[in-house]
Parts: sequence; structure tokens; C-alpha cells
Amino acid sequence: MFQKNKKYILDGGSGQTLMEMGLQTTGDLWSAKALIDNKFHPMVLKMHKDFINAGSEVIVTSNFSVRRRLLVKYNLLESIESAIKSAGLIALKAKEESNKKVLIAGSLPNQGNTYSPLQFEKDETIYKNFFEVAKILNEYVDIFYLDVLSSIKEIKLALEATKEFKKQILVGVHLRYDAKLPSGESLNELILLTKNYNCCGIISACVSPEIVELSMPILSLQKLPFGYKMNLFKNLPTSNKNSFNKEGFEGHRDYEDPIELLGTRNNEYIGDKYKNFVLSTLEKGTTLIGGCCEIKPRHIKLLKNLF
Repeated sequence: MFQKNKKYILDGGSGQTLMEMGLQTTGDLWSAKALIDNKFHPMVLKMHKDFINAGSEVIVTSNFSVRRRLLVKYNLLESIESAIKSAGLIALKAKEESNKKVLIAGSLPNQGNTYSPLQFEKDETIYKNFFEVAKILNEYVDIFYLDVLSSIKEIKLALEATKEFKKQILVGVHLRYDAKLPSGESLNELILLTKNYNCCGIISACVSPEIVELSMPILSLQKLPFGYKMNLFKNLPTSNKNSFNKEGFEGHRDYEDPIELLGTRNNEYIGDKYKNFVLSTLEKGTTLIGGCCEIKPRHIKLLKNLF
């Protein structure tokens, strides 16, 4: 799916971009609210088109927060299928209306606590959840994206669950302060696993710039295209040894705004500093460049003419 030696610009974080655009969310539903309530669908469409116009060649469907455990919390589980379908339809509409060559990656979000390995969930339940999301998105997307997964076990379950759809998989793996998975497993173990499946790339997902730099030398030793969707949070629990928390993101907050909890480095990584960081990763062989939380269309626009 990704051409060898071609560099691709991915999109940024949909949830916080939507909130900046004026999304009125409920608790920690975040972007899920925009898919459940169809009055926000035009906003989701504009968000995707803003990223495409800024230079994104790969966009991710915006259903990261549409997860069973979260919808159960708000008594909205009956909305899960329609919300995921809306994510696919809106992304496809954005691609068609942009009239640009864009790949749509269907988001298969982590099924446990964000940034944490699976703990009490049953394998068959996780497999079924991944399969259901993939089945709904399949007709709208070009590839599947494993969206911020945190253990080899969860990644393998997702890869197995998507096999029958015969689509390539972009693996988005979250990494902690030492560039290992939150489960304590190594990137080398992940690389070995991907050799057995139809993977088109590996990216470090929703990690700090420092962790991106730690992961690049390891990812450069394997043959798949690699890169990152970097965040600009200030105090992500997995970013440094002292604050690492195995309970995960959902384990310690009911914040409507994640910035209240984790802070932001948005004023730090702007302009030349952001561009120079990206250029430094390109020199290390990176070909998949994008953002996650706190990366908006204005950041992606800075990369448009770098390649």
C-alpha cells in the first residue's frame, strides 16, 4: 500500500482538533460525541478536509473513542454501530470531496485502558470487538490502523481479527519512557510478530518527541515503512519513569479536557522547531510522519513542502 522510499504525511489528532473547532463533548466521550450526535457530522467532515488541505495523504477515521467500555459508561452502547459507520462514511466523503489522492485508515482503537496493556479482558471478547469494528469500516477504508495499542497480545488479537478482510494493516504501537511497550515487551518482539501478517508499516503512536527519537533506531532495522504519530502532551503517564502508571489514562480522570490533566507543549513545538524535528527523523529513514493529540492541521501544513 505504501510505496517504497516515498514519504507520506499522515493527519493529526481528531478529538482535540474537533474540540478546538467547538465540539461540545460530554465527560470523556470526546470525539465519540461528534459521531453519535449527527449535528456534529459536518464538523467531522470539515476536520478531515482541513487535514487533507493541509497536506495529509493518510487520514484516520475518527472513531478512537467509540469503544464499548466508554459507551457503556454513558449508557450509549446502542449507538456503537452507527457511530463507527458514520466515521467511515464521513472520512470517505472527505476524500471524495477533496478530489485528492488520499488513503483512509480505519481506526481499530485499543480495547483496554488507553496507554495500558490488557489486564482483565477476555481474549475472545477483544477479538470480537476488533472484528466488529473492522467489519463495519471495511467498505469505507483502504487499510486498517491499529490505533495506540499497548501490548503484543492485543496487537496479535487485532491482526488475527482482521485477517479475513484481506486489507493491509498499519500498526500503531504506544511506547513508554524506554521505547518498550507499556506491557514491558520490546519493539523487536513486535517486529517479529508483524512478519507473520499483512502489515504495511509500523508507527509509534501517541508518544512524545523524545520517545519518537528512541524508537527510530530500532524501527530502522526492519524492512517495513516506519514513522510516528507524535503527541504534544506535557505529562503523558508513560513518557517518563517517575510518572509511569499501569492503570492507564482512563484510570485516573473524568476530565472533559485532556489538557487539564496532561498539559500541552503546543507553544514549544511550533514553527521551525516542529519542522526541524521532523527533518531530523527523515534523516533516520522515517517515511510515515503524522501527529496525534495536540497536533492540528496548522502543524501538518508546516510539513507540506518539506518533502
